[in-house]
Amino acid sequence: MPPRAFISGLAGLSLSDDERGFFRDSRPWGFILFKRNVDNPAQVKALVEELRESVGSPDAPVLIDQEGGRVQRLGPPHWPVYPPGAVFSSLYQIDPEAGLTAARLSARLIADDLLTLGITVDCLPLADVPVAGADAVIGDRAYGNTPDKVAAIARAVTEGLAQGGVLPVLKHIPGHGRATADSHHRLPTVDTAPAELDRTDFAAFRPLADLPMAMTAHVVFSALDPAQPATTSATIIDRVIRESIGFQGLLMSDDVSMNALAGSIAERTRAIVAAGCDVVLHCNGKLDEMRQVATDTPELQGRALARAEAALAARRPPQPLDRAAARSELEALIGRARVGA
Repeated sequence: MPPRAFISGLAGLSLSDDERGFFRDSRPWGFILFKRNVDNPAQVKALVEELRESVGSPDAPVLIDQEGGRVQRLGPPHWPVYPPGAVFSSLYQIDPEAGLTAARLSARLIADDLLTLGITVDCLPLADVPVAGADAVIGDRAYGNTPDKVAAIARAVTEGLAQGGVLPVLKHIPGHGRATADSHHRLPTVDTAPAELDRTDFAAFRPLADLPMAMTAHVVFSALDPAQPATTSATIIDRVIRESIGFQGLLMSDDVSMNALAGSIAERTRAIVAAGCDVVLHCNGKLDEMRQVATDTPELQGRALARAEAALAARRPPQPLDRAAARSELEALIGRARVGA
């Protein structure tokens, strides 16, 4: 029996009996972890195993947002602090090859952290291109402010994850960089003309269209669809993400519980599926909302199932890593960026 087309969070450090029963019956395709689910390595590893056991699938994807900088669910004292994207951007300005190397090394080390815990998917890289006056929700997470630079560093990050046996999720397609609001709190509207969007925002995603998974942006692009954000816009998904950008991998929504979206959780879920997202993402761990998502998402089937299977099949065994040497090289490169700044 195929899984249901959603990814679920959970409330705490281990599964409650209610959550275990819910996951067994609803069969989500995958899971996502947050800081509330993290204490120490042994606990996280046990939780990951427990999640997969609950759906009877040893290969069920377990995701996390581990970018470095402000967005890092695993941190001290058990895991290192990693640099934000802006550090790679600064180093790239001094020496492009050094910037790419640092981005690749950071992602490779992150992948090593994740795979040791059984986590197989990182919601990384970002291809958002911020502009002056945009909300700080992207800010120093970005790899630069030009599409070619952003795409180059994002590719290096993807390579580092792949070398560590971890799958990437490209975000936030087709672009969150111009948003003047944080979509966690309210719906941003971008009024930029299509030609400019195509030249900048969308252009950063095109070189990365081969990646196996991507996450949508809860952003309205008024010149293309004035009524719906990209996540619930069939126009944006069909004409921009699938056709113009050329992304053919598994498309997941950003978090369905974010305040940018309107309506009940059930209504949002139905709108996401109807627009053409393959998988609905629900993050806050509230079981009543999780039940609504499960009720209104179909089983994975057809093209969505094929994309999901292809995404998981893209993961490769990790390559050997001298962790101490990689960490030392990364720290030396970060030092160069700070001196250059």
